Amino acid sequence: MGYQDAPSGGAAAAGKLSLASVGYAGAGTGGSGGGYKELLVMALPGDGGLDGAQVAEVIGVNLPDVGGAVRSILGRREIREFASGALAGAMSKAILAPLETIRTRMVVGVGSRHILGSFAEIMEQNGWRGLWAGNTINMVRIIPTQAVELATFEGVKRSMAEAQEHWKENGHPKIQLGNLTIELPLHFLSPVAIAGAAAGIAGTLACHPLEVIKDRLTINRESYPSIGLAFSKMYRTDGIRGFYAGLCPTLIGMIPYSTCYFYMYDTIKTSYCRLHKKSSLSRPELLVIGALSGLTASTISFPLEVARKRLMAGALQGKCPPNMIAALSEVVQEEGLLGLYRGWGASCLKVMPNSGITWMFYEAWKDILLADKDKQRA
Repeated sequence: MGYQDAPSGGAAAAGKLSLASVGYAGAGTGGSGGGYKELLVMALPGDGGLDGAQVAEVIGVNLPDVGGAVRSILGRREIREFASGALAGAMSKAILAPLETIRTRMVVGVGSRHILGSFAEIMEQNGWRGLWAGNTINMVRIIPTQAVELATFEGVKRSMAEAQEHWKENGHPKIQLGNLTIELPLHFLSPVAIAGAAAGIAGTLACHPLEVIKDRLTINRESYPSIGLAFSKMYRTDGIRGFYAGLCPTLIGMIPYSTCYFYMYDTIKTSYCRLHKKSSLSRPELLVIGALSGLTASTISFPLEVARKRLMAGALQGKCPPNMIAALSEVVQEEGLLGLYRGWGASCLKVMPNSGITWMFYEAWKDILLADKDKQRA
């Protein structure tokens, strides 16, 4: 194999690109080098340095702009809303984990029926750490859940609003049945309500297994001492289906809750801004509006939440209702109609601050992460 340097053009070419011809001796050739066949002409820096971009340009190879692609992705509004939801969810759950633990125990019927009694039992059995039982999996669960829910809500709301504007200009969608044309009155649909329902469904489907694991860690720490052991034990005993226990009632309960939750927040916020002629709200105002929306949504859908928790944690009690209706009937037979709201007080103590804090942090992170986008639009 031989190498032949092309003329460099003297000392003035120092630091410039020089050419190197790489060849091999063909069959039947002598040692004079006359039979060399050129394989490749490469551009190499004459000063010993190596500029990848220049080399790529000379040999005709276009390297992908990975940095530009990453900046483009991170610059998208949807990604920044996703990040805002994740950060808001993580911060709210870290603060309110003890209330979540007490609420879960009361809803599924473990220990005392009173908030203070449940708090005392946890402290006596597990100490302060017991108040954060299952919080690791809760954090792992809530970060993607809040990110998916809030990003889905924002995206679907914008898409629905744009679609309705398009329908106003070009007519509503139609269905042709033979000679009969039916126009769908989709303008009656609320973009906020549709977006809220979509957010609940997307978040549930994405993160339901983590919710099941979190509840089992919270209720029975002795049987499920860690996340890894909980996953392996559930897989051995229940298989894949065990991770989706209670999925149907969760979706049934989540749709009205999520729809009401997002609709109430957006409606109260918009009405309050119009009433007081504000373009934006302060953090305390967002905290109160978020808390009110969480309280309303939780009160409406709480019986379904009780049934969902019963189904998800039924295996730990040695009995598991076959479906949501059976779970609701079981609660009514054992505790009467008031049993459908057992743990409602603890739930409100958890839901209201959680909802308020989440929306407050979410709007704050949006102000930070989307500030440059707003400036560009202005």
